[in-house]
Amino acid sequence: METKLPEILFITSYPPRECGIATYSHDLIKSLDNKFGNSFSLKVCALESGTMNYEYPDEVKYILDTTDSGKYVELSNLINADINIRFVVIQHEFGFFRNDSESAFSQFLYELVKPVIVVFHTVLPRPDEALKTKVRYIAEVCKSIVVMTQNSQQILMDDYGVEQEKIVIIPHGTHLVPHLEKEFLKIKYNLTGRTILSTFGLLSSGKNIETTLNALPEIVKVNPDTLFLVIGKTHPSVVKSEGEKYREMLQAKVEELKLQQHVKFINRYLPLPEILEYLQLTDIYLFTSKDPNQAVSGTFSYAISCGCPVISTPIPHAREVLDNDAGIIIDFESPGQLSEAVIRLLSDEELRKNISSNGLHRIAPTAWENSAIAHAKLFAKAANENFSLHYSLPEISLEHVKKMTTGFGMIQFSKLNQPDIDSGYTLDDNARALIALCMHFELTGDVEDIRYISIYLEFIKHCLKDEGYFLNYVDADKTFTEQNETTNLADSNGRAIWALGYLISKSELLPSELVATAEETMQKVLLRTEMMHSTRAMAFAIKGLYYSNLEKKSVDNSGLIKRLANRLVQMYRHESEHNWEWFESYLTYANSILPEALLCAWLETGETIYKETAKASFDFLLSLTFNETGIKVISNKSWMYKGQEAEHHGEQPIDVAYTILALSRFYNVFNDAGYLDKMTIAFNWFLGNNHLHHIIYNPCTGGCYDGLEENHVNLNQGAESTLSYLMARLTIEKHFSAEPAVTVTYVGGLVLNV
Repeated sequence: METKLPEILFITSYPPRECGIATYSHDLIKSLDNKFGNSFSLKVCALESGTMNYEYPDEVKYILDTTDSGKYVELSNLINADINIRFVVIQHEFGFFRNDSESAFSQFLYELVKPVIVVFHTVLPRPDEALKTKVRYIAEVCKSIVVMTQNSQQILMDDYGVEQEKIVIIPHGTHLVPHLEKEFLKIKYNLTGRTILSTFGLLSSGKNIETTLNALPEIVKVNPDTLFLVIGKTHPSVVKSEGEKYREMLQAKVEELKLQQHVKFINRYLPLPEILEYLQLTDIYLFTSKDPNQAVSGTFSYAISCGCPVISTPIPHAREVLDNDAGIIIDFESPGQLSEAVIRLLSDEELRKNISSNGLHRIAPTAWENSAIAHAKLFAKAANENFSLHYSLPEISLEHVKKMTTGFGMIQFSKLNQPDIDSGYTLDDNARALIALCMHFELTGDVEDIRYISIYLEFIKHCLKDEGYFLNYVDADKTFTEQNETTNLADSNGRAIWALGYLISKSELLPSELVATAEETMQKVLLRTEMMHSTRAMAFAIKGLYYSNLEKKSVDNSGLIKRLANRLVQMYRHESEHNWEWFESYLTYANSILPEALLCAWLETGETIYKETAKASFDFLLSLTFNETGIKVISNKSWMYKGQEAEHHGEQPIDVAYTILALSRFYNVFNDAGYLDKMTIAFNWFLGNNHLHHIIYNPCTGGCYDGLEENHVNLNQGAESTLSYLMARLTIEKHFSAEPAVTVTYVGGLVLNV
């Protein structure tokens, strides 16, 4: 019998109703479903003011007319009787519950027997006694209160007497965006040659758009190509009470100030992808609310997440997010300050870039994916019984890998998700890319992969010297750099052998000319492989030789595997002792590759000592990197030395990925379910199960962030991190997907069947 997932009921306004909280709730529910769809089922009770006759999506289970007091009693009875609903989340705004419905709402909360979480979208300071009583009552009957800023938390504590333990801060979520080029988007929207200022959201007098209009004449004098976009239709409740009076006043002011060529009203409720593109093409975003008590603004958050430099009035949210050079704060209703700030920003491109970068790093933790994690953890805590969270696997994406790849190879670094060609290329990254794309092709049979495999293989060939070793560093002009003279290249050479061997092992799938090239290249470096003594270089080489022998048995390769493996065993015997079962007196990077390589050596040779040493050393490593909450790999800030404590922060995707690759190998050999469980735990590190509870993999770009630090994530998405994630994701897919591996047949280089 199929077990039903526990239900969480959201009581909120909901699309197609047009309001900020409806949009917020839809975004939150979508992110929760994407992230934890196998953990719970999300349902909605849609709030309406009167009968609105909306056509709601399937997740809407109930509808509450907030103007009908009798409906509250009916709803509480339905919820209490529904055994599937575990608890209730209420998106609260006092405007939803007015006049007689205030007491009906209070009674509704009293009647509910299910646990309740309340999200306060507005927290007013200095309340009168009536408001204080209402908020205190809500706080008493609910399990937790969610607010979106530290300021709101402080007001609840100081002005309402709510206990801090009951309050959870979860910032307003923001969307991940691909950070497309501004000029490309300006062409798309016929805005080429214009400097774009913008603001967006449902229009009402509270947005105080006239402040910007009054500032524009001074701005246009200095920057005559300026265009101010006012994006969004008038708020439905405003239309209902006063029609288009406010918009008409703004339009009259535009004519009065002769700004017709510098202001454009986009009087539509734009779909999300379109509004995010408008924000990405915006040069400066203007937020001019005149309400000092506006706790938070979703529009303001979205603009920052799109990389807009922001000028804002000092609402509490802005003061928290824009400090330390992440934006510019101006006084309320101050067109002079606004024009001065805009002119200053437009004249200083470097300042705009710095503010944009600072804002992005400040707002990154608020991505909807991170908001989903924070909410899910709160739900698990609020549940009256065991409530397991299962991270959903993202779709496999090569988008960022392909974006980082030129016709020559894969670029080393990126700035955010934009390839940084000035960083050049490395053999390391192209070797990893070759392995990852071969893995992807084996899984999917996507013929386009062959083109990328060819590029990475040719790059490896380019790095091979006549003397039989590889160089690692190549600049944007395809020239080897001086760094090759000052850096130990042993590990890079080992990685290249691993990549070549891996390609050779897939000879039944890949075109014969690629396999022949890999075999020829590998033969040229084997003589120097004998001279390797770097621990990790030997391990990489063992893996490559092992893979090569899977396809075409070579006595010479077997002998070389044994000689390299014997060196690793000798190192282990020399360094290992009680409580330190390792090959060196320290743990550095890519540690899992060492025991995995020895296990490959055992698979090739049958030498028992390799298997025993592999298992002892790997289990020792796992005891140091896994704990009750997840995985924490060795810090790259300071390696862990024998007899010393490990650093706590500075984790990189490559170490988590190599752990997953090794766990896969050990599970296949020992059939120990514990290794399989640890694979899932380790992969969840990428998805948010880490000490910050932030995503490391970016599902919007297909890239992976470069590192997890103590208080932040490094948002750059370079080749190493992205390829490490991809290899880990493809390894997970092998174990947890029921789909069979693909087969491909070639005749004369042509694909016959997939």
